[in-house]
Amino acid sequence: MKAQPLFVCVPGLVLLTVSCATGPKPPEPGTPAFFWGAAQQVFKSGDLVKTDDDLLEILGSENDYTAKARVWEIALAAGMVQGADDLAAAYEGGARMNRANPTPFRKNVTQLRNLAGHSALDFAQQVHVLVGKEKGAQIAMEFPFPPGSAVEPPALRKVYAGIMLQEAEAGTLETAMLERGVVQSVCKLSGNPEDPAKALDIFKAQPVQVNREVFLLAAAKMLFEESAIFGPNKIDQPLRLKALCDGALEALGAIPETKDTKALADKIQATLKKHGKTT
Repeated sequence: MKAQPLFVCVPGLVLLTVSCATGPKPPEPGTPAFFWGAAQQVFKSGDLVKTDDDLLEILGSENDYTAKARVWEIALAAGMVQGADDLAAAYEGGARMNRANPTPFRKNVTQLRNLAGHSALDFAQQVHVLVGKEKGAQIAMEFPFPPGSAVEPPALRKVYAGIMLQEAEAGTLETAMLERGVVQSVCKLSGNPEDPAKALDIFKAQPVQVNREVFLLAAAKMLFEESAIFGPNKIDQPLRLKALCDGALEALGAIPETKDTKALADKIQATLKKHGKTT
């Protein structure tokens, strides 16, 4: 008789096991849903390069996640260009200061500018596609506010001073600079270019709806500013410089003309003329 309660409990355990086994299945590896979840996880940890890889996997086809991945990729790629280029400038300054051993600094400059160049092309491509596909009055930013801070990391001053960082500290600085660039791009695209605290606050409710004109004007400004990565003093690829400037003009052409848009368009045309690449 004492064994009877134990026997009664067993079916309950079996049912519990079955219930757990029949719960929501995780996304299949290799699917857009899988890469979307992966992107969210690594983004929070500060691995922006892996986040970029996951988003580009989604953008390789049309699917349920393509539209929101495109907006995220625009913010991410634009910020990575800025962060990598700012850090490259610091290493460039450090090479001038450390005349005894400038080679490691110059190597970092090359690597960072290559990263910035690849990200700039991704940025321009996704803005081009967005202009053609997204015609609504609002653009949804459906991703978490980026980790990190808009404040300049203290270690950046060391690099400018010609102090070669240890590998771990250099890696931490690179992560911080990329995060800083993405925080800045998200602030600009959301209409809060000088107020990270306000941008952070509005991202607490998802999705963040941004006026299309605000988003595209900010994208155009960043495309133009970041076209300088392909200038003669950096990567020196004039055709790619032109591609980013053309992308900026395309974004401006998709929104009503104002004093601000006209002034920016004039600057872009002057830059194209200066580099002998008028449209």
